[in-house]
Amino acid sequence: MMMKFAIALASSLFAGAVTAFAPAVFSRHRVTKTTQLYGRKPFISGNWKLNPQTKDEALTLAKEISASITEGSPDADIALFVPYVFIESAMGAVDGKLSVGAEGVCPEIKGAYTGAISTSMLKSIGVQWALAGHSERREIFAETDDYINAQCLRIIQEGMGVMLCIGEKLEEFEQDLAGSVCAVQLKKGLKGIAKDDLDKVVIAYEPVWAIGTGKVATPEIAQAVHSKCRKILAEMYDKEAANGVRILYGGSVTPDSVDDLMSQPDIDGALVGGASLDSQKFGRIINFKSAVPV
Repeated sequence: MMMKFAIALASSLFAGAVTAFAPAVFSRHRVTKTTQLYGRKPFISGNWKLNPQTKDEALTLAKEISASITEGSPDADIALFVPYVFIESAMGAVDGKLSVGAEGVCPEIKGAYTGAISTSMLKSIGVQWALAGHSERREIFAETDDYINAQCLRIIQEGMGVMLCIGEKLEEFEQDLAGSVCAVQLKKGLKGIAKDDLDKVVIAYEPVWAIGTGKVATPEIAQAVHSKCRKILAEMYDKEAANGVRILYGGSVTPDSVDDLMSQPDIDGALVGGASLDSQKFGRIINFKSAVPV
């Protein structure tokens, strides 16, 4: 039954394929045709979530990941989203070889919001990227589309970049609703964000049924949903804008799956969970190999 829905999803979404962008041109190494055509620089990112448990462990992990980035690595943006308490330490450990971002923000700047962290606080220590809309924040912490939109607006207002996470649950996937769910989350999450500010936005498509489960969408299914997302962005803004937005895939990305995923024309990178806690695995993901040589 699952396979039937997967095939149906791929065939229904794949027909509407459109293509994408990024700030810098990916020119030195292997790239996909679409990424090369639109100058979208690949973006490989890791989300540590509530890990690791000590500062020493965080420093060791950050240093080992940084060491995996060499002159021979693909010309890609690399970022780690880490717990607030490790941000400054991790920044020092990576020595500028990659970005260290926040796993979330409070849309308020100051006031009686115990336990909250503002964008101005983060920016004051050099943070340039933050996540918004991760499924765990939506489900466990009951963050609504309106709250997520407020986060996105505040992050951009502060001059930072936001990685907006979207994705469907298993029952929605099985009912062929991935495109509809992503359309709602995109439209609500990006409400009020101008076309000129899209250079500060990265989309991360994370099918909820694949996060932390060991399941991963086939490259064809992931490509179909990414293509649909790009078509939605074109409807919201225009085709040029849509072709400029990087869309990453997240959901149990591994060293074994990354090459095939990155060879798809509308997959511009990855948001990695569990594998970003293993420096060897994440190092291999950073050093992905695309099927189409320059």
